[in-house]
Amino acid sequence: MHLLLVGISHRTAPVDLRERLDFQTRGLDTALHALGSRHAAREAVIVSTCNRAELYAACEDLDAGREAIATFIAEYHGVERSALEPHIYGVTDLEAARHLFRVASGLDSLVVGEPQILGQVKDAHTAAHAARTSGTILNRLFHSSFGVGKRVRTETGLGSGAVSISFAAVALSKKIFGELKGLNVVVLGAGEMGKLTALHMKSQGVHQVTIVSRTMAHAARTAEAIGGASAAPWEELDTLLGAADIVITATGATSTILTKAHIEAVMRPRRSRPLFIIDIAVPRDVEPAAGEIEQVFLYNIDDLQATVRENMARRASEVTKAEAIVA
Repeated sequence: MHLLLVGISHRTAPVDLRERLDFQTRGLDTALHALGSRHAAREAVIVSTCNRAELYAACEDLDAGREAIATFIAEYHGVERSALEPHIYGVTDLEAARHLFRVASGLDSLVVGEPQILGQVKDAHTAAHAARTSGTILNRLFHSSFGVGKRVRTETGLGSGAVSISFAAVALSKKIFGELKGLNVVVLGAGEMGKLTALHMKSQGVHQVTIVSRTMAHAARTAEAIGGASAAPWEELDTLLGAADIVITATGATSTILTKAHIEAVMRPRRSRPLFIIDIAVPRDVEPAAGEIEQVFLYNIDDLQATVRENMARRASEVTKAEAIVA
């Protein structure tokens, strides 16, 4: 029996392809059952985050397994196999285990050391266990990865300080505005990513942080957890956008929520006042064409790469320690 990993990540595929391969949209259980019906592997776990879609499998024939899983990914998401092939990778046996350990440790993340990934890997295994697609081999592999991830978190400085996608968004804001004091920030999305971004913004001394969600109770709970932030209903979105300096979009929507036409309408009364939008959602919340509007500065998750490179340089010694634990 062999270990096989087939997938794509931020290292190999652009955001427009990654958002098309989001297994979370229809639920991991649905995808796992669909994969199981093809008998492509004895065991399977799907790790699907904003920056990767990876299928870990235990199979007897590596070539046949890779072909079957790659075909499944393309057909399940309605993507032409020819469009997928340049971006997909296949990793086997020891290297597949090493890759998962690096993922769980945050070493393969867009922002190296970000803390959310370990929980996401655990959730992926939990879903596979519930769907009964994870057995002896993958159970051992994933539980080992949890231990590696925990050691890296506790024995190195890789996970300390500014290590999340949300912080990278704040760092990019500071590059644009310099000091953030006195600015109004609107965060669309009351989930963990929106909450973390809002916390980082508050730490920079912005004038106001407003959490907006389609469910007002969710927005209120997130604002309360942050402290000093306010919550607003979705119906007030246009008014809030009109007063905002920075907009962070981090919703779990499965389609665009801010179109170019919508942003154009918001910008008319602002005259020449710029609006800075960072779309850190996958799928993207903001229509890319909105960035063509004068005085609108739109960045997506792939635009955080420069911040990531700087982050990696600062953490080089910690990366070396973490890689030793993985090995």
